[in-house]
Amino acid sequence: MIYQGNRITVSMLEEGIANMHFNAENESVNKFDAETNQQFSEAVDALEKAADSIKGLIVTSGKRVFIAGADITEFVGHFRKEETEIRDWIVEINGVFNRFEDLPFPKVAAINGAALGGGCEMTLVCEYRVMGEKAQIGLPETQLGIFPGFGGSVRTPRVIGIDNALELIATGKAQKPAQALKLGLVDAVVAQDDLQAAAIDLVKKAIAGDLDWQAKREEKLQPVKLNQLEQTMAFNSAKGAIFAKANPKQYPAVAIAIQAIEKHVNLGRDEAIKVEAAHFAKAAKTPQAESLVGLFLNDQAVKKLAKQHTKNAHDINEAAVLGAGIMGGGIAYQAASKGLPIIMKDIKSEQLDLGMGEASKLLGKQVERKRMTPAQMGETLSRIRPTLNYGDFGETDIVIEAVVENPKVKHAVLKEVEGLVKENAILASNTSTISITHLATVLERPENFVGMHFFNPVHRMPLVEVIRGEKSSEEAIATTVALAQRMGKVPVVVNDCPGFLVNRVLFPYFGAFDLLLKQGADFVHVDKVMEKFGWPMGPAYLIDVVGLDTGVHGAEVMAEGFPDRMKPDYKGAIKHLFENERLGQKNGVGFYKYETDKRGKPKKVADEATYELLKATTDSDKQAFEDQTIIDRMMLAFCNETVRCLEDEIVATPAEADMAMIMGVGFPPFRGGPCRYIDQVGLDNYLALCEKYAHLGKAYEAPQKIRDMAAAGETFYP
Repeated sequence: MIYQGNRITVSMLEEGIANMHFNAENESVNKFDAETNQQFSEAVDALEKAADSIKGLIVTSGKRVFIAGADITEFVGHFRKEETEIRDWIVEINGVFNRFEDLPFPKVAAINGAALGGGCEMTLVCEYRVMGEKAQIGLPETQLGIFPGFGGSVRTPRVIGIDNALELIATGKAQKPAQALKLGLVDAVVAQDDLQAAAIDLVKKAIAGDLDWQAKREEKLQPVKLNQLEQTMAFNSAKGAIFAKANPKQYPAVAIAIQAIEKHVNLGRDEAIKVEAAHFAKAAKTPQAESLVGLFLNDQAVKKLAKQHTKNAHDINEAAVLGAGIMGGGIAYQAASKGLPIIMKDIKSEQLDLGMGEASKLLGKQVERKRMTPAQMGETLSRIRPTLNYGDFGETDIVIEAVVENPKVKHAVLKEVEGLVKENAILASNTSTISITHLATVLERPENFVGMHFFNPVHRMPLVEVIRGEKSSEEAIATTVALAQRMGKVPVVVNDCPGFLVNRVLFPYFGAFDLLLKQGADFVHVDKVMEKFGWPMGPAYLIDVVGLDTGVHGAEVMAEGFPDRMKPDYKGAIKHLFENERLGQKNGVGFYKYETDKRGKPKKVADEATYELLKATTDSDKQAFEDQTIIDRMMLAFCNETVRCLEDEIVATPAEADMAMIMGVGFPPFRGGPCRYIDQVGLDNYLALCEKYAHLGKAYEAPQKIRDMAAAGETFYP
């Protein structure tokens, strides 16, 4: 044994060939945490001392994941240090990677699973990389607001070329074996069972001189072999493509990574690493890095909480959805695509046809993209059983009600189906606004009833709100959470109130938009400002997509539930347009009018008729608004209601609140969620904004929680 640690061991496989084996004890994956970094340094020390007896080395993993990368949980502490301290920390770690790269014998990485971030960078300090057919490799750091810091931005341009390296780093996409081989990121792809043998064979060929491993190493130590004109062309073309997709102001890590690579491609490795480290530190100190790292940690926390909720879950062998159409078809598709048989019931055969058509359309797209075969599509569709009667409901484990958003209709349907299912079957309503406690009043077994609110389109939106009514049992909650997970969704458990969490927060945002329009703001300008802020679509476009009829109905429910801040004393633009039969994309006219583009998708166009209609709801003494004023007013209404949901214990934690808003309504991910946004504005500054706009109404007044936190010097994320 050359080195023995509880994260890394180095031993001789056969004469002259060593194996550096990553296999962290009591951990599900290998990662470069502080302990692993220390052991990596010690292992390199041992290899340097034993170098005379070693002719070659392979790097292997004892986990299904090769190496997941750096330990993100440690980033928060490191990123709070000064920029120079972060730079020095990165340089120190890179010193160990460089020493490993410089060992006087060839090295081959045997990539059996995901080699991401630091895991990919570990393979790059080897001369050769062999990849199993089930593995993946990539550098996803820009998705965390940073970029590769363990030499990844230095070595990839030298191994796969500038243009490929920039795309790999900017997109953060993991590469499958065939893609990685085509890029030159790996040297061979083999069957999983043959991986170690292939790595040993490759290192033996290098030892024998059949492969020039010194030349492979040398290209990583020297500047990139392109003249200045070729470099300029490579960078300019890559920048055009990258910045068309990634706004450098919203995601600065991409721009910082490109700056770093431009500076270090003409340097030797050691100097280039210093440039990478300095730019990494710069990216790490951005608010976007704090938000995106926090987002990753929140995602882990929410999934952990959901797992805890499933402890008392019943087995789910079959589900059912009441109400076909687009939503019912989407729910049925989602269940069937994850292997769960589901009955789809409606009272009209044409609705069943619509629901099956929706599922077929979504599966057909999967076939077009070669993500499944026609046979697999047929198998998936066979899991959906359309029916006009309740004949097969006796053995169903959970029924999702997705009929029209009308409490009387829902009451009738829920009462009827309860009498036809087995006693322990769970009933779940896909209502978006109606109180679960109210809907449960007609049921004999209200303890078996919960809310299960999917977001449209079901196949794209990851969030499911699981709503606990006053009488919902823990078993019912657990089973519904388990179903959401099985369907590939992220469940967040919330307590009952009008609108629950996401819609309760969204409607004050629409209310703030209506008030801006009343006072003279241009809806197109408001959309542009909020999209520049980071929303995927501005409020006018969003309500058009949701449907103005849906928006008006939801606003009425919310006004009844929270009249102090959601019941305006004027008719707003949304209601006025609805009364003039403008429903949004549903009928081709809302705030915008919609034309079909070349791909057959609706394209929005500003409509002069909208401006004429809005004159009836606009004050005569209309105002002009600065961009920041629009942002402040829109975000105060949104964030204040999020905080009130925490105050009222509708949602348990800031992490769940933030993730729900990102996954449910598209809150800008690089801002981390409304609670993170308040932290970054600063509690005192935020409180001052609330006081500045409090005259506009209750929605803008600071919740007591904000006042208390500001007085105590607290933040949502300590």
